[in-house]
Amino acid sequence: MNLSLSFFIGYRYWRARKANAFASFITIFSVSGILLGVAALIVVSSVMNGLEGQLKHRILGAVPQLTVQTETALDNWQQDVVNLSAINGVQGVTPNVSTQAMLQSASNIGAAQLYGVYPEREKSLLNIQRNIYSGQLDELKPGKYQIILGTELARTLDLSVGDKVRVLSGDGVVYSPFGPIPSQRKFTVIGVFEVGSQVDATVGFIHHDDAQRLMRQQPGDVKQLRIYLDDPFTAPAITPNVVNYFSQPVTTTDWRDSYGHLFGAVKMEKNMMSLMLSLIIAVAAFNIVSALVMMVVDKTTDVAVLKTQGLTTTNVMAIFMIQGSLNAIIGLITGVAAGVLLTINLNEITNALGISILGAGQHLPVQLELSQLSTIVIGTLVMTLLATIYPALRAANVQPATALRYE
Repeated sequence: MNLSLSFFIGYRYWRARKANAFASFITIFSVSGILLGVAALIVVSSVMNGLEGQLKHRILGAVPQLTVQTETALDNWQQDVVNLSAINGVQGVTPNVSTQAMLQSASNIGAAQLYGVYPEREKSLLNIQRNIYSGQLDELKPGKYQIILGTELARTLDLSVGDKVRVLSGDGVVYSPFGPIPSQRKFTVIGVFEVGSQVDATVGFIHHDDAQRLMRQQPGDVKQLRIYLDDPFTAPAITPNVVNYFSQPVTTTDWRDSYGHLFGAVKMEKNMMSLMLSLIIAVAAFNIVSALVMMVVDKTTDVAVLKTQGLTTTNVMAIFMIQGSLNAIIGLITGVAAGVLLTINLNEITNALGISILGAGQHLPVQLELSQLSTIVIGTLVMTLLATIYPALRAANVQPATALRYE
């Protein structure tokens, strides 16, 4: 098959001024459709990626990404921490203790998930360290019964730094003749954090030793480890490696148990948006079919002459596939360039136009991923290439004797 000849003829057909003005209009329309579809798909996908990444940082940076719990206290948890930290994909490991508690202030009452932490071990791993107001994670001292709350939770309880709050935990219940009595302590608010997610309304942090006392656990016993990951989404893949490390039965939980539905909804929305915008590209690809069919009809005589000169069926198909692909490539290149430029400068453009999508002072999260960009490019090329097959087959099936009968 002489592809160079097919490319030369296809390129000449593509450059030539088309006698059929309607076919020219459809060609321009299809190229513009590919341009707009590709650009919109890049911009929307990048914004959805940014939203997902922001949620991952704000939520999964403050809550346990992966926890492992044993039935009995670990004999040498310090060595376990070192060994588990060496697993590929693990960022850090710390002792963990948590409880669901009721918080009672002078004016209100609310529920929260409290995590006991060692500040010296976790200040570089918890993302709240950079978002604490009027306090620091290092200020949590054992035996002082101090607490750091999310902004929404503190606002609900009408608390500020220095105020006292009563914490009641169901994990330290004792039974008396009057019935079960929950464990309770008064804590002092030493800090308020804000990460900009629902964590601000449901989470609080206290010292690990104070949490054990609140829950009436044996001081120094560690039955649960909190594992920080380089990428929280890799938790299902890393869990088997963690389980295999222990010789005793363990129970593992990860962030999907509490927040999997939220990230599942974001992923579904991202996929649906990508599907809808891909339909724009599909419509443009069908317009390529229409334009090429008109071109085949217009060039029927030329095709018949070429076939009488020895051009093979495969060469004829290649001519029209190349012609249609050139239109698609132009739309794809311009669409990718426009989409990348819009994505990189999206916040500057919206600010210049006076558009505030998320409210004053807030910027759209944007994350342009090369792998996703490659998928868009390859998918568009495949879709448009498939669109050229039918017109090319019609051209290849032209019978020279029939087409030249009245010439």
